[in-house]
Amino acid sequence: MGSSSPLTRRNRAPSSVFSLFLFFLCLLDSSNAQSTPVFACDVAGNPSLAAYGFCNTAIKIEYRVADLVARLTLQEKIGVLTSKLHGVTRLGIPTYEWWSEALHGVSYVGPGTHFSGQVPGATSFPQVILTAASFNVSLFQAIGKVVSTEARAMYNVGLAGLTYWSPNVNIFRDPRWGRGQETPGEDPLLSSKYATGYVKGLQETDSSDANRLKVAACCKHYTAYDVDNWKGVERYSFNAVVNQQDLDDTYQPPFKSCVVDGNVASVMCSYNKVNGKPTCADPDLLSGVIRGEWKLNGYIVSDCDSVDVLYKNQHYTKTPEEAAAISINAGLDLNCGYFLGDHTEAAVKAGLVNEAAIDKAISNNFLTLMRLGFFDGDPKKQIYGGLGPKDVCTPANQELAAEAARQGIVLLKNTGSLPLSLKAIKTLAVIGPNANVTKTMIGNYEGTPCKYTTPLQGLAGTVSTTYLPGCSNVACAVADVAGATKLAASADATVLVIGADQSIEAESRDRVDLNLPGQQQDLVTQVAKAAKGPVFLVIMSGGGFDITFAKNDAKIAGILWVGYPGEAGGIAIADVIFGRYNPSGRLPMTWYPQSYVEKVPMTNMNMRPDNSNGYPGRTYRFYTGETVYAFGDGLSYTKFSHSLVKAPRLVSLSLEENHVCRSSECQSLEAIGPHCDNVVSGTGRTAFEVQVKVQNGGDREGIHTVFLFTTPPAVHGSPRKHLLGFEKIRLGKMEEAVVKFKVDVCKDLSVVDEVGKRKIGLGQHLLHVGDVKHSLSIRI
Repeated sequence: MGSSSPLTRRNRAPSSVFSLFLFFLCLLDSSNAQSTPVFACDVAGNPSLAAYGFCNTAIKIEYRVADLVARLTLQEKIGVLTSKLHGVTRLGIPTYEWWSEALHGVSYVGPGTHFSGQVPGATSFPQVILTAASFNVSLFQAIGKVVSTEARAMYNVGLAGLTYWSPNVNIFRDPRWGRGQETPGEDPLLSSKYATGYVKGLQETDSSDANRLKVAACCKHYTAYDVDNWKGVERYSFNAVVNQQDLDDTYQPPFKSCVVDGNVASVMCSYNKVNGKPTCADPDLLSGVIRGEWKLNGYIVSDCDSVDVLYKNQHYTKTPEEAAAISINAGLDLNCGYFLGDHTEAAVKAGLVNEAAIDKAISNNFLTLMRLGFFDGDPKKQIYGGLGPKDVCTPANQELAAEAARQGIVLLKNTGSLPLSLKAIKTLAVIGPNANVTKTMIGNYEGTPCKYTTPLQGLAGTVSTTYLPGCSNVACAVADVAGATKLAASADATVLVIGADQSIEAESRDRVDLNLPGQQQDLVTQVAKAAKGPVFLVIMSGGGFDITFAKNDAKIAGILWVGYPGEAGGIAIADVIFGRYNPSGRLPMTWYPQSYVEKVPMTNMNMRPDNSNGYPGRTYRFYTGETVYAFGDGLSYTKFSHSLVKAPRLVSLSLEENHVCRSSECQSLEAIGPHCDNVVSGTGRTAFEVQVKVQNGGDREGIHTVFLFTTPPAVHGSPRKHLLGFEKIRLGKMEEAVVKFKVDVCKDLSVVDEVGKRKIGLGQHLLHVGDVKHSLSIRI
């Protein structure tokens, strides 16, 4: 699940019965779905409930939670520790399913959500990796807002819950990872911005009470989780060996942003161990960091069956009671599954965990439900009570799904033939195993979409087309080269739609190489040779491929990466190819050559290169080798240029009289302290401004992402460069504008040292914006 979908989880022996049960729950017929929402404190239906403090909306939520917890027996409390909250009839509390998913739209994965004749589908946005390629923070939040509105609408008719175990904010560290498609990519800043934006979109309400939740989001999988099943290494037993520098520099920032900046209501701990400890049983990671340092206002939930996994698969404890106790004592509040329900009472009787720890856990769970209004009586009388089926799959929501796909699509190669002109192109050959797919476009953790527009349908709506799949599926064991070349030889232009689907990359399925599956490369090469007109490659996938052959093939005039573009993918693809939309997406991850994965084991979690053994490092921040395409790559149909308007040459840090660096030479300073409150950079503040003039020198309007990178001094194994900020700007032809970045010296120009402390490197920092480089010196 963000956890596991029931389809993948049922393959694992330790909880096959539970997984099968969840599988059948997810397939419930609409006749079993309620038409009214689940809620507590139905005072109208049972006036006696008005006497309970926890039903009194006039008092503070914390007091209401305390009142409720005090009324429960131990057995009733234990029923609140599992993902199926056991109802307490005597107190008017119904059974509630915590597990629902909303990765890129309301999903049918998880027993908390169903579709029916009343609501047959919900808006299915592009898979996250493509949305991230838009680098548009306002879009991230807008999508979240639509998803939460549709979720609330479905909740009001008994089809959905209020707690959604999304988003997935793990770093896309290795290109083979099957779940990289679910993430915002490889960069900690982009992942953090996505996490914060999407969480705010899901959670923020229209009420004046900032503590209220529209729905409750959950950032997962905490932490250093990015191996599912690679060459026999499975997530259930994998021990991620991570040094403190990489943990704090790469793996943790998106989770910290979720909690600190997004105020997320939940964090999910992962299956894997980190440095020998299961994450769901690590008090330092849970109580220490999430709740202690970051001050989580919400609950911590396990990935599905994680507590069962640490006992049965990882053999971390000798008894199930010890596993239950160690997880609760570490700070776990909710168990996806039944393990805590089955073993916690025995753990209490054995003295392994006390009732006070259980009270603390269920208080966090109840607090979240209170913030959602679950204990406020009839939802129809609350702020979102007017939402219903009419608010799902609205034209505006479906258009936003198409717009998200347009903004994410990345143009990787263009020899000048794109966009296609309807004056020149009268017939279009559309070839490839992904050319007319539907479900492939919505990736995993999907729901039933409003409708589909396939690539073929989108293109055929613009120009006369001929179509041949070329392969029976993406595995492409046999390619119909003869038929495909014949089609291409008679058309004015050819579009090949190839790539992957969930049979190639998915949860519990990592890739072993970066080659196009089966005979796809041969199909592309032969079609390119035979084609009468220009050939365009459209790659539908989550991860990247080694397509060096296509990049260097002069007969291939253009290459587009379209991720898994969602229900409206075909509309967006056609709009870009025919120039109705000028592409502006940028790659959120590095595309490596096949040689990279041949020498780098997926299980090596180190981000930084190691010259002693030839280890090349990972992601654009540390990897210096050859790439097929780089992080941030992406072309437009117009030409943008940059020039620096304003940036300091020197930043002086004022140190206290007795500071050690006044009397000895220092390479770096801690990024906290009085010197961070008294930076002299021409403004006398801790931050300075970088101003960049951007000009559209082309003949059409375009949207452009302006990246501000920095290369710090070579101290503490610092990144070769890293992203400080990005801004999206729309410019008409020959128009220009100034983009401003605020740079906080201690926050933005610091790096993480070997023990996880942030340090400001003294000396030369190099700022990059496009081709412009600016040297900045930090001194004391």
